[in-house]
Amino acid sequence: MHLPPELPRRALIPLMVPPVTLEGHGVRLEPLRSGHAGALAALCEDTVFEFTTQVLRTQADLEGYIAAALKGAEQGTEQPFLIRGLDTGEPLGTTRYMAISRHDRTLEIGHTWLARPAWRTHVNTACKYLLLGHAFETLQVMRVQLKTDQRNARSRAAIERIGAKFEGILRHHMLVRDGVVRDTAYYSLLDTEWPEAKARLEERLRRE
Repeated sequence: MHLPPELPRRALIPLMVPPVTLEGHGVRLEPLRSGHAGALAALCEDTVFEFTTQVLRTQADLEGYIAAALKGAEQGTEQPFLIRGLDTGEPLGTTRYMAISRHDRTLEIGHTWLARPAWRTHVNTACKYLLLGHAFETLQVMRVQLKTDQRNARSRAAIERIGAKFEGILRHHMLVRDGVVRDTAYYSLLDTEWPEAKARLEERLRRE
């Protein structure tokens, strides 16, 4: 008789994601605050938000965006960050842990947007390296999810370069601005896959 393979197990310890500052490889991720709205508003261009669910243009837009993120932090489902360049100290964008599941020890990295000068630089790679390292090595999560608009080739390529595995397309996943129906591409990285992905990211950071 063939017995089914034994399923993997993880400790049943609730996941806690407190505010933290992460720093390295030329970037600093610090807890997002309402006072960051003005500086972030200065970075906003429509092209930055071409495939996002929300377009941010004014300081009022940013204030609402940050307020929603901080509410998620209070509820324990999100932990938002300001991205800052270490060399200049200037804000470069935002990112966050989201969809945090305390019971399942999983989370998502999302709401990442960067000012145009940071595109095609080391910044996104460095941010993902810091966030993934903290998630797997300190928080001990078992799965990190990433998702993006199916049409966003640049974002999908960046996710795939990390080593995240494509899981499929969630069709008609959400209504975004102007009533556009969005299909969403889902990716994930598991704790067992992190060592290989970490080595890949470190090699990219050395080259970049």
